Amino acid sequence: MKIKMQNPIAEMDGDEMTRVIWRMVKATLLEPYVGLNTEYFDLGLTHRNDTDDQVTVQSAEAAKRLRVAVKCATITPNRQRMEEFPELKQMWKSANGTIRAILDGTVFRAPIVLRCVKPSVRTWEAPITIARHAYGDVYSGVECYVGEKNTAELVIKSETGDVLQTIQTQTVDSPAVWRIMHNKDSSIEAFARSCFGYAAATKQDLWFSTKDTISKIYDGRFKDIFAQIYESDFKAEFARLGIEYFYTLIDDAVARVMRSRGGFIWALKNYDGDVMSDMVSTAFGSLAMMTSVLVSPDGNFLYEAAHGTVTRHYYRYLQGEETSTNAVATIFAWTGALAKRGELDGNAELTAFAKSVEKATLDTIESGTMTRDLAGIAEPGLAVKTVATQEFLNAVKARLEI
Repeated sequence: MKIKMQNPIAEMDGDEMTRVIWRMVKATLLEPYVGLNTEYFDLGLTHRNDTDDQVTVQSAEAAKRLRVAVKCATITPNRQRMEEFPELKQMWKSANGTIRAILDGTVFRAPIVLRCVKPSVRTWEAPITIARHAYGDVYSGVECYVGEKNTAELVIKSETGDVLQTIQTQTVDSPAVWRIMHNKDSSIEAFARSCFGYAAATKQDLWFSTKDTISKIYDGRFKDIFAQIYESDFKAEFARLGIEYFYTLIDDAVARVMRSRGGFIWALKNYDGDVMSDMVSTAFGSLAMMTSVLVSPDGNFLYEAAHGTVTRHYYRYLQGEETSTNAVATIFAWTGALAKRGELDGNAELTAFAKSVEKATLDTIESGTMTRDLAGIAEPGLAVKTVATQEFLNAVKARLEI
């Protein structure tokens, strides 16, 4: 008898090798045991192009309506991809950026720690959780290229069209690229509250870093809002819990992180969090060994695999080769979404199943059966069996059914 789901989740399919793994995970570890109830959205690049990217907006609105979503990795086209996909109408923006702009909130990313894989940074003893602001910055910025000498000015108008400020930005004596990006007080405040609340709930220190010495207004606003909310709403609670809020410049933070023992939350602006989460996950083992969940201010949850579409493996797959691609992040994206759906619906059986899949996955790796990316960094003395993706999923399934 399959486990029933009372309410659906928004399912956002993706691109390339992760799209292939998406089907494998569902067919091997989920559909035999759960009557999956999803609203399906194809966010593959060609379908996004066919719909003028409206499917991405629709998927985000579904996530808000259903409160729980799970997302596969997707392609963000650059110039090379435009050549690879000549049918593209334009260089579509990041699907993640579009979805996060609609949902707002904070992305919490934490490495999946294994006993058989030691961090590359020898001082790290406990996981470092990246809290990444999920709104604004370069992901919703506007850019242009001007092919001659030029002068730019920024004109800011009120809602009624009145000019509030005119800022002379720069005069350049050659062709130049320009970018404008923004953020909102309301989003920064939601980001800060999410970070402080998560730190209090997990009893971990919270670090926050920007570059306010250079970006005095933009980054300075982040620093000030965090400080105000901490002083007014969280300082006493942090003292009671025996945890610390710590602010420093991002370059200083990087140096401190590399010498730390881990075990804290590192809050970062959108772009900074994008970069540093990859560094942390790789140092703990693999890009595919990290959980990622976006938590919006109004209580919506988007679970995803935080890595890319694994293009290199996909081309080998198209040639008929069986690849050893790590599926753990995709598994944990699904289990995170199913566990949250079960929690919100009072469906203890669904939540328990999700946790059992996670345990079976980690136990399979700890027993020595793993994909190639982990086999190369596993601790000496472990009898390692390197397997292809489907073989790994079969091993998890067998352990799940013990």
